[in-house]
Amino acid sequence: MTPTETGVHGYSKQKDQHLKRLRRIEGQVRGLQRMVEEDVYCIDILTQVSASTKALQSFALQLLEEHLRHCVAAAAVEGGEEIDAKVEEATAAIARLLRT
Repeated sequence: MTPTETGVHGYSKQKDQHLKRLRRIEGQVRGLQRMVEEDVYCIDILTQVSASTKALQSFALQLLEEHLRHCVAAAAVEGGEEIDAKVEEATAAIARLLRT
């Protein structure tokens, strides 16, 4: 049974930290809404957009690392077609991250 099937994911051990980080990012996005409502100078808003984007990218990279260490590593131990599927899955995720 793979980690995905059991419900145990690479990020499970740091779930509370991840949720805290996502709430902080959510606060940044709400701050962007407030800035627009308050007619803040557009360059200042763009600066905050950049900070929010970088925070999300950093979160995504951390999640990807945990996926590689947990799910891909577990598939490597199992061997067979599972490792190929996990590598393809991770490669597709990396490609999506690079497109953003």
